[in-house]
Amino acid sequence: MQVIACQMDIVWEDKLANYEKVQRLLDRFNQSNGIKPGAMIVLPEMFATGFSMNVDTAAEDETRATEKVIEELAASYGACVIGGISRVVGVSEVNGSNEAVVIARAMDGDPSTSPVSGAGDNNSIELTRYRKMQPFTHGDEDKHYLPGDSPVVFDWQGMKISPFICYDLRFPEHFRSAVRMGAEVFAIIANWPAKRAAHWKALLCARAIENQAYVIGVNRCGSDPALDYAGESLIIDPMGNLLVQAGGDEVAIEASVNIDLLREYREKFPVLKDMR
Repeated sequence: MQVIACQMDIVWEDKLANYEKVQRLLDRFNQSNGIKPGAMIVLPEMFATGFSMNVDTAAEDETRATEKVIEELAASYGACVIGGISRVVGVSEVNGSNEAVVIARAMDGDPSTSPVSGAGDNNSIELTRYRKMQPFTHGDEDKHYLPGDSPVVFDWQGMKISPFICYDLRFPEHFRSAVRMGAEVFAIIANWPAKRAAHWKALLCARAIENQAYVIGVNRCGSDPALDYAGESLIIDPMGNLLVQAGGDEVAIEASVNIDLLREYREKFPVLKDMR
């Protein structure tokens, strides 16, 4: 399966500018590399606004504009798209939900993506959505966004994939829980600051090695009013080998995820069978 990681310099709280930026980035990639039917495209955490604690501004309104952009990308490219959004989910002061929503093109003959109630207007369907389990307390995210309860795992192209968001990466127990649910691929979307970039790379590699899983880490680059971001999005194989890594600029990078290789490796070196 082709995996495409889209690293963006997110324009602060400007949804329209970021929608256009994603489209340009993918159009350029498609023209030069080609987006294959059934690919998985991964966008950063809160890609439409940046990591904003202004829930009223960052969150989806009744038009669901950001989700519709994801639907349109999935339909246009015949792909599965993972993108970070935020929503209002309560009436208290802490009422936001920082989510990874997964929307895919409905594929003929694939029951996991057959159009059902809730499908988008562009022959697309929501496969799952995940709420960030670990709000970033150091940045007061917990004062604005509610934590999620558990990992989720979805099926795409015969693989079991689990999305996570940024600060979740520091909590390996959540990834272990996802593996127990069958996860074979992790997609971590982030706004991970440059001053802790070394942690980003080390932790992503650790999650791949300890869980014998592919890891797709998609970070933003550039800056927001508070922080600078190094980018350095990357894709790692189940043995911990780096397949591809971005630098600090806006770019879409790709790698091939081979599920047969992963399952053969897990069978030959059955570490996960020794989990207790």
